Amino acid sequence: MQPILRHISTLMTIALCWLMMSCVTSRKVNYFQEPSDDIPSYTDTIDYEEYKIRKHDRLYIQVYSIDEKMANLFNGGNRQNTRQMMRNGNMGSSSDLYTYLVDDEGNIKFPTLGKVYVEGLTTRELKHELQNQLSGLTVQHNSKMLNLAVEVQVVQRYFSVIGVNSSGRFLINKEKITIFEALAECGDIADFGDRSHVQIVRQIGDSTIVKTFDVRSKEIVNSEFYYVEPNDVIYIRKMKGEAFGLNSASAVISVVATTLSFGVFIYTLVDRFIVTPIQNSSK
Repeated sequence: MQPILRHISTLMTIALCWLMMSCVTSRKVNYFQEPSDDIPSYTDTIDYEEYKIRKHDRLYIQVYSIDEKMANLFNGGNRQNTRQMMRNGNMGSSSDLYTYLVDDEGNIKFPTLGKVYVEGLTTRELKHELQNQLSGLTVQHNSKMLNLAVEVQVVQRYFSVIGVNSSGRFLINKEKITIFEALAECGDIADFGDRSHVQIVRQIGDSTIVKTFDVRSKEIVNSEFYYVEPNDVIYIRKMKGEAFGLNSASAVISVVATTLSFGVFIYTLVDRFIVTPIQNSSK
């Protein structure tokens, strides 16, 4: 009987240790934690940089003027409907009519101006560039300076999430979005997603880079990883060794109690149907 009990005890101990190792602790999932041995410190503060226009971006550009005819010449469409579509993120099949696609050479074709090189400019810089060029045209046309205002936005901007979370493609509906806002859009990282090795795949020019960071760190707000850019792909992998896991103390207690009950059940069966008949037969 003693060898059997020892085997049962050993199996129970192994099972309990495995269950405890599978438990998801707050240390593994909480955000804004202080840097420590297992949570990195991002000490180099990096200020937010405005997004720079890239090839194949689509730009929403509208020109405003007190001269309605002049404004219509540059806009070439119904401004009110275009603005409403842009706000709703629904540029659909009409996008070619109301927005400008940056070509493989980094140019857009703008009414009256022809090709305008825009790659590498921020929307603010392009706005000033267009205002200067258009103001020069109006002076030549009317022999007087017209007050022009130009609005420039990058539209149809998305980021994607793949991995342990449900995969999806999500609209960026404002100028900049943080990693936490991006995670909120996709329903946050699942309990067994690895927050210590979140990766962003980013296209910069003709190169693709992969950035890996620990989203649990409080200092993430001071790092280059804090803001998500258009066309970023966020990859969230599963925690290593997590075949399954427990995410609360009550779950751990429940599983431990069930395991102990199963051990007692096995012991009772062995004692009743194996040990006791052997002892009775030997008497």
